[in-house]
Amino acid sequence: MTGETKTPRRVVIVTGMSGAGRTTSLKMLEDLGYEAVDNLPLSMMATLLSVEAASSGQRPLAMGVDVRNRDFGVDAFLDALDRLESDQDVDVQMLYLDCDGETLLRRYTETRRRHPLALDRPVPDGIRLERNLLAPLRDRADVVIDTSQKTLWILKERIGEQFGLDLGLGLSVNVTSFSYRRGVPRESDLVFDVRFLANPHYDDALRPLTGQDSGVGAYIAADPDFDVFLKSLTTMLGILLPRYEAEGKSYLTIAVGCTGGRHRSVYTAERLVEWLQNQGRRYFLYHRDMDGQGGQNGRDML
Repeated sequence: MTGETKTPRRVVIVTGMSGAGRTTSLKMLEDLGYEAVDNLPLSMMATLLSVEAASSGQRPLAMGVDVRNRDFGVDAFLDALDRLESDQDVDVQMLYLDCDGETLLRRYTETRRRHPLALDRPVPDGIRLERNLLAPLRDRADVVIDTSQKTLWILKERIGEQFGLDLGLGLSVNVTSFSYRRGVPRESDLVFDVRFLANPHYDDALRPLTGQDSGVGAYIAADPDFDVFLKSLTTMLGILLPRYEAEGKSYLTIAVGCTGGRHRSVYTAERLVEWLQNQGRRYFLYHRDMDGQGGQNGRDML
């Protein structure tokens, strides 16, 4: 029929560091309604995504690709990605799973698995080699998720927000509180330091509480600079978020940090999310270090 418009088939390519959660992420995408294919040779991508397969009746597709693929190569990967992106029948995004070296080493140690690039060498050698090898893919990725300190349900929430099939268009904002003692979240786009605010840690009654408790909130809100700061922050975001959307950015991570990650950063993140909610924005809130544990062991990510 003339004038009939074909809906591009949605395709998510999942890659990244071995042990960072690629297989787990593929299973989560499958739960969302994607058809999942793992370890597909790069040479077979074009066959799988032929024009005939890219009809509106086809399920969205998630493809897992990593260094274990038989014909894997960074240049070959990028060439295949270029071809897919030039195909008007395909709407393709690349998801890159990352993780810090210490966490990856712990995961391999706990599972007693060998690193695919260090079969006869120490695991740290394989991690370093793979990180250097895959750097161009990380730079090219549409979405980067660092699983170093994320629990499985946090990862599932992130993937659902980014790749859920029933979500409307628009920018999704991830807000995370954190402790500077444990480092700035690696996936952060914007970072705000609230260590200048009055610290409830020095009040014996408030110390064991968190920024989600009313007493702590009242203490922080009483700081004469808090309202000024929050108003300035939301005013700036009111300008930035529409501009990010206009540029096609689909996901933004805002990190709010304080010394311990339990009081000031948590309360500020909660208030920021209230503002996002009032603006009708899609958001996800995560308090990385509020429990004082610095995230959950990620051995199940392998």
